[in-house]
Amino acid sequence: MNENDCLVKSNMLRTRIIGWLMVGLCLHSVILWAQVPPKWELRGAWIATVGNIDWPSKLGLPAEQQQAEYIRLLDSLQRLGINAVFVQIRPSADAFYASSYEPWSYWLTGEQGKPPYPLYDPLQFMIAEAHRRGMEFHAWLNPYRAVFNIHTSKIAASHITRRAPQWFLTYGDKLYFNPGLPAVWHYLTDIIADVVRRYDVDGIHFDDYFYPYRIPGKEFPDQLTYAQYGHGMSLDDWRRHNVDTVIEMIHDSIRAIKPWVKFGISPFGVWRNQSRDPDGSQTYAGQTDYDDLYADVLKWLRKGWIDYVVPQLYWPFGFHAADYGVLLDWWAHHSYGRAVYIGMALYRVGGKGAWNDPDELPRQLYASRSYPQVQGQVYFSATVFNRNPLGFNDSLRNHFYRYPAIVPPMPWMSQAKPPTPKLLMITPAEKGVTLWWEENDTSVVPARAAFFVIYRFSEYDLSLDFQDPRHIVAIIPAIEFTETNKSFSSLLHFTDTTATDSSAFVYAVTALSRLHVESLPSERLSIQPRLERLLRLSENLPILQKLPVNLLQPELNQVPSQVMVQEIISQQEEQSSFFRRLWGKLRGIF
Repeated sequence: MNENDCLVKSNMLRTRIIGWLMVGLCLHSVILWAQVPPKWELRGAWIATVGNIDWPSKLGLPAEQQQAEYIRLLDSLQRLGINAVFVQIRPSADAFYASSYEPWSYWLTGEQGKPPYPLYDPLQFMIAEAHRRGMEFHAWLNPYRAVFNIHTSKIAASHITRRAPQWFLTYGDKLYFNPGLPAVWHYLTDIIADVVRRYDVDGIHFDDYFYPYRIPGKEFPDQLTYAQYGHGMSLDDWRRHNVDTVIEMIHDSIRAIKPWVKFGISPFGVWRNQSRDPDGSQTYAGQTDYDDLYADVLKWLRKGWIDYVVPQLYWPFGFHAADYGVLLDWWAHHSYGRAVYIGMALYRVGGKGAWNDPDELPRQLYASRSYPQVQGQVYFSATVFNRNPLGFNDSLRNHFYRYPAIVPPMPWMSQAKPPTPKLLMITPAEKGVTLWWEENDTSVVPARAAFFVIYRFSEYDLSLDFQDPRHIVAIIPAIEFTETNKSFSSLLHFTDTTATDSSAFVYAVTALSRLHVESLPSERLSIQPRLERLLRLSENLPILQKLPVNLLQPELNQVPSQVMVQEIISQQEEQSSFFRRLWGKLRGIF
């Protein structure tokens, strides 16, 4: 074989290899984008207030502008399919809510202790707007950071650092609560208890800031406190004990006040390196939760002190010190039966190296779904979506979050199902059809209905697979969401504007509890194509003219009262054979 023959064969082999690789990449892309999203998935976004990262956009905005910005932010997140927000309400021992413990936040008004003008309660407003969109609201608090910058921060006279200066330690340019003081444990627990007691939050959320990240050459100055309270423990064990104690106290307090409120942590992505602990991950992180931040997150999961964990996996696949794939697998296998959501580095998309690859974050999301223990994602941070980094918003809308998702339930908190809704009838609308159902629910939180899920199937779909999210038309918050009204009984309705006139559909409704436990499906009702409905209407015109509700209208000008519908149902069930026949005909017509 001469040199030219070798060269030709080499080129042919190279061409084949490249071809195989391209086929493999194409198949991977097809699999990636063809994946049906899960029905049960938390899809969250952090809304950071410190430094005005996400909201409000600047200091001292009028209340109306703050509210308008927040509404626009939630609307944009809702369009992407986000179903949970994690909003920072206590950045530096100051509050985005009316508090008797701590002053109004500097990041809200530009002056610590100054209320918003005109006066309103931002936390109450933010919760209501999130719930109106069917989103969970997790109140994000920073437990130990007290002063953001000791050189530039202007501290109100009512700030806790003024009232109890003996509780605080300076490290770097910040002031921190001293985690070793029992008085601090109780104060922090009281702060959380106050929020849980007075506000309709779905969760309490801490991030990765416990003991501060180490500053090279500086030791955290808690030696005197350790000498007083160490009780024979090593310094490291004592520090972990201090954080453990606060976590346990807060867990117990939340459960005692509102047992349906979740408690979760978003730690630094590396619990411990395997070089230090055989239970650790195969990583080479310079600092870790256990050894440097004194946050033994695995212990909290094992003990059941937290309900979910959101490890911040802010590295790409193949990063030597902390590989995303390695850490994803590690956290998935160290959940101890609690929920795991992955913290996603949206803010890094479009950056250097792997982050300039538009497939990096989609691959991470896709990989997270391959583990049943991983039940969702949370993105840092919300306003980064405004620039649609490398088209990631489009990937969410068109592929990953194309269909609605329900936040997964937490069976260790509650398994109580709400009562099954009663789907009463389906009527024509100007566009689409309107479903009418009834919910007589006298149960209490967390078992009462908080949401309703509308399912639609093709008339020819015999499987009626309620686990396939492609059949979910909408997830609707219940009319009464507040805790002040423990029961409700009302006629509910929803118009499916996407129902085409030329198709026949089968509908059903389920209820979700506050903790997203789903009821059994309602009775199924079918709707025929509009032409067939009109033919049936003409056949039954003499009967329909006797109805108290004019169902011949293409659109209902007003919601029929519950009394009117109940009259039809009660007569059908108890008195007149005429209404028995009528109800059967109505269901056949619509």
